[in-house]
Amino acid sequence: MTAPVFVVERMPTGTEFVLEGPEGRHAVSVKRLQPGEDVVLTDGLGHWAEGEVRSAEGKDRLTVTLPAGVQEEPEPTPRITVVQALPKGDRGELAVETMTETGVDAIVPWQAARCITQWKGDRGAKALTKWRSTAREAGKQSRRVRFPEVAEAMTTKQVAALLAGADFAGVLHEDRDHDSTPLATAELPAEGTIVLVVGPEGGVSPQELTAFAEAGARPYRLGRSVLRTSTAGTAATALLLGRTGRWG
Repeated sequence: MTAPVFVVERMPTGTEFVLEGPEGRHAVSVKRLQPGEDVVLTDGLGHWAEGEVRSAEGKDRLTVTLPAGVQEEPEPTPRITVVQALPKGDRGELAVETMTETGVDAIVPWQAARCITQWKGDRGAKALTKWRSTAREAGKQSRRVRFPEVAEAMTTKQVAALLAGADFAGVLHEDRDHDSTPLATAELPAEGTIVLVVGPEGGVSPQELTAFAEAGARPYRLGRSVLRTSTAGTAATALLLGRTGRWG
């Protein structure tokens, strides 16, 4: 069993650190960690430190010794970004959770033309906060020390600009009649950036496909079955991680 991960706002500078607040409460009252047990502290930005519990006090105070100091995990390459069309209900959080657990590096919410869900005003701000909180918690659960970035929601024009700057850009498209290539056989870069668009349940509109094609993004398919928008990004991320050698 790997050591549990706890998030800190700033990485410790000494050989001892006191974990308090919500993270300390989770460690003491939920995980019930005891002296001698191992933990990992991280800022979620790639910095981390292995520690050992020295003492647990009250309900939310954990003192940790850090014999090896702070280390940094290098940024992975190629970097994988999934542009996720907004799913219905809580399936957006499900998509973020499973993509994070799988290993995606960045997630971009996309307000596609055929999205039923609309992120506007306070509702949009709350939804974005949920996505970011989900990525943080899933990052901890999967023992990551570099959590995926969750960007502000983008328009189709903004997504096209993102695709234009990628070393590999693609759109998952399920239309059997469309001239799409299997993602499993696509030529992928050994480094740089990969950006893949996952459309909504209603599919990517012809106008969006045209805009993305002009930005250099070809249509790709995963397989014979059609996945829901909340699971397609996870399946594609797993495929890309395996094909680029990041899973090995």
